[in-house]
Amino acid sequence: MRTKAVRLYGSEDLRLEEFELPEPGEDEILAEVVSDSACMSTYKAYKMGPAHKRVPDDVAGNPVIVGHEFCGKILRVGRKWQGEFEPGERFSIQPAMNYRGSLAAPGYSYPNIGGDATYVVIPNEVMETGCLLRFSGDAYFYGSLAEPLSCVIGAFKANYHVTQGSYVHRMGIVPGGSTAILAGVGPMGLAAIEYALEGPVKPKLLAVTGGYTGNDSKLRRAEMLYPPEKAAEKGVEIVYINGSEKNYTEKMKALTGGRGFDDVFCMAPVKQVVEEADSLLAKDGCLNFFAGPADPDFRAEFNFFNVHYAGTHVVGTSGGNNDDLRDAIDLMGRGVIDPAAMVTHIGGLGAVIGTIGDLPSIPGGKKLIYTHSDLPLISLRDLGKYKDRYPVCGDLDEIVRAHGGLWCAEAEKRLLRETGED
Repeated sequence: MRTKAVRLYGSEDLRLEEFELPEPGEDEILAEVVSDSACMSTYKAYKMGPAHKRVPDDVAGNPVIVGHEFCGKILRVGRKWQGEFEPGERFSIQPAMNYRGSLAAPGYSYPNIGGDATYVVIPNEVMETGCLLRFSGDAYFYGSLAEPLSCVIGAFKANYHVTQGSYVHRMGIVPGGSTAILAGVGPMGLAAIEYALEGPVKPKLLAVTGGYTGNDSKLRRAEMLYPPEKAAEKGVEIVYINGSEKNYTEKMKALTGGRGFDDVFCMAPVKQVVEEADSLLAKDGCLNFFAGPADPDFRAEFNFFNVHYAGTHVVGTSGGNNDDLRDAIDLMGRGVIDPAAMVTHIGGLGAVIGTIGDLPSIPGGKKLIYTHSDLPLISLRDLGKYKDRYPVCGDLDEIVRAHGGLWCAEAEKRLLRETGED
């Protein structure tokens, strides 16, 4: 079967190509990709090329398909997996397989599987590690967002606190405690806010910062999406603070009576933000360095006086695991969490290279790619401007406006009718 895909050949070398997939083996699965969500991790692979830990050294001669937040439909199942998977089933993938200790992952390391493709061959190790998961949601894009949501779920689980004198680690954020999400108004920050409000363990106080550059539009959008009144219904006091304000960390500490925060999530790989996160920690406070830097020598100062006398500590997570992805799929399936607020742009496969290359400078949240579409990258706010060139955008604009400016299952179904994938 022929596929069209965006492949990485090296640092800053992405190419959109059409080629023949190999015939799937008896332990492999042929699948169609419908949606993929662009991720900053893909940008890092694009910038670093083979220097990236998940990108093969020989990528120049054996290019890999990029994109790891994808959802699609199974077309053909090899004999080994017949009975466990069926043609027609929707799927989501956990890319962090950890297969036999390897960092190889779909979207980084394989020539025939990745999210920015129309058709892929899923290798045996994805099924062997339990990383091919059925997805029964009513829209493919939820399956694409399951992976980033699973990263947030994993991060919340990875935080820990120590029972004084017993050396017992209590995993997770402090129930009914104080949590801060710094630089938390990007797509992953929004997911963290929603999980803090809707997840199984809730803080009593949630402080969210943004607007460090002086532009607080993302901060205001976050407050509109998750207003204090809505949070209060969940038993959470949520406060939004502009990071460009003078002495904003003192204002944040004042919210806790000066003691600091039990859990602080740093959502940006910026030295200043990391050091401010450290300064906000309470006794036994846990700093979660969520955002992975592109610089392998990234450093920030940490107060080791507080490490010794106050037991402050750091954790870092890179992706979630299978259980986290299952939790994400379950929470979305039951309607507990709707991550649609993460999406601010849609586009087709032809928009991928420009999107990935410019990802840090494109405003907004998640850029959702529909692999069978020929749309350029379009902000949801601008859909109406494209209706003359792409008539479907007129319908999409009306649907999105009717859903409060958010992408939704109805909009996706309309787009898929256009591409013939519905």
